[in-house]
Amino acid sequence: MPAIKVGVREFREQITRFLESETPVAVTRRGVTLGVYVPTPRKTRQAETSELRDAADRLAAVLSDTDEDEIVAEFKQVRRKEKAAAR
Repeated sequence: MPAIKVGVREFREQITRFLESETPVAVTRRGVTLGVYVPTPRKTRQAETSELRDAADRLAAVLSDTDEDEIVAEFKQVRRKEKAAAR
């Protein structure tokens, strides 16, 4: 199941909708993904563990076409820009 991309402001304003959704949400700021929210329904503790495993599998599927080195390079680039802007 592909994640939908939303900005931080939209995610914050419509969080209830996303909490009730079954679709993963990639939260972005200025086009850069800050994190991914993977919803899991509330059930018993054993069911929660199973749901978390399923959520991890769905997250892995969403990120399957993303290269780890690419993520690290993007992170470093963002950090350099933030440090340069802070000076």
